[in-house]
Amino acid sequence: MSWFQKQFTLPSKSRGSYLITDQVTSSLPEIKNYKIGLLNLFVQHTSCALSLNENWDSDVRADMSDALDRIAPEYGPKGEELYRHDAEGPDDMPAHIKSSLIGASVTIPIRDGRLQLGQWQGVYLMEFRASKHERRVVATIQGEKA
Repeated sequence: MSWFQKQFTLPSKSRGSYLITDQVTSSLPEIKNYKIGLLNLFVQHTSCALSLNENWDSDVRADMSDALDRIAPEYGPKGEELYRHDAEGPDDMPAHIKSSLIGASVTIPIRDGRLQLGQWQGVYLMEFRASKHERRVVATIQGEKA
């Protein structure tokens, strides 16, 4: 059994859902060295999340963002403030709520040097802040090398 760990940075993005599967695989050529294993991706931030979702129709990304905005809006129906925590602006606390709901990590099986995502699955960065933020991801691979 072998372990490997590496940190990489995703480019700055503002609020939205971004398909990052290609960035993950290009940042981790070491995946090719594993016959079987698991890749865990962990984002080191509390106002974004990682998710697995459909990779084909971009409407899925927009709909996910819209649905989460309905669950954790910035303001109430009459424009009133909803949260005590607003240290970095009105999108601060809703970003923390969304991050907790979606999660900071995903785990993907590896077989024969490739991620075993389903045909329509992709890895997403879900950015919940309006201003652009660079995001650090820790990737950990555990498995049997080829």
